[in-house]
Amino acid sequence: MMLSKKQTKSNLSKVRKTKGNKVFDVVNVILMTLFSLIILIPMWNIVISSFADKNATSFVFWPSKLSIANYVSVFNDSGIWQSMFISAAKTIVGVIFHLFLCSIVAYALSKRRLRGRKLYSAMGIITMFFSGGMIPTYLLIKSLGLLNSFWVYILPAMFSYYDMVILMNFFRDIPDSLEESAKIDGASDWKIFFSIIVPLSKPALATIGLFHGVWQWNDFMTAKLYITNEALYPMQMRLYDIIVKSQAAAANGLNAQITIATSSKGVQLATIVVTMLPILVLYPFLQKYFVTGTMLGAVKE
Repeated sequence: MMLSKKQTKSNLSKVRKTKGNKVFDVVNVILMTLFSLIILIPMWNIVISSFADKNATSFVFWPSKLSIANYVSVFNDSGIWQSMFISAAKTIVGVIFHLFLCSIVAYALSKRRLRGRKLYSAMGIITMFFSGGMIPTYLLIKSLGLLNSFWVYILPAMFSYYDMVILMNFFRDIPDSLEESAKIDGASDWKIFFSIIVPLSKPALATIGLFHGVWQWNDFMTAKLYITNEALYPMQMRLYDIIVKSQAAAANGLNAQITIATSSKGVQLATIVVTMLPILVLYPFLQKYFVTGTMLGAVKE
């Protein structure tokens, strides 16, 4: 049975589309593989180099001799465990306070019936582009009595207008009928917020919590500017102190235990691994919320 010209053209177009899709898939796989290698090879090099002996020559995949001396020199610091506690405490407390304040402000600004909503929004937008600067901020922190205080990690970072905008847009997508039915049953605004809004906003809250938690964990400048008491040093500041002492010892020939068993570069790489490990352990538990949260506003009906 002879095929018509239209059927022949249709079959040819299908074959071309199939071949085009296969070529696209192959190219996509190649590009994704190269992109993954670009990320994984440097990470692998950092991790394996942190276990390398100081006499090991340059390498990428495996050193000639393994050693844990770099980690021993890091954890031999008497204050490292206290700094870990400070970092964990400021991260946990900071995330809780940050989410609470940003979420209640976002919930209020998401309601068009709020008086002065445009004024509040304009004031918040200004803070996104302009700041007082380092010296006025330092004078403010000093006048508030937050120098050498644990709360200097928490109070200045309690609110972010950028994070608030993300939560506000998410709250606007929640159907008003849920709140209306709750109000008919006699629920107050606080009851609606904690019983309905917060449970439905887990993806957005987890995303903001992860962003702020990573920032709190990696924050170094706050301690550098406002903390002189070593008992309040977070992990980042403590590891910075270890690196500086290691470099000074290697340059001046002091502290034979460090200069013989470790290298300054090895200690730096070991501190990088120690710093990023908690985030790598925590991320898989928040991944499903993080992926959903990052897609906020990407799809509109």
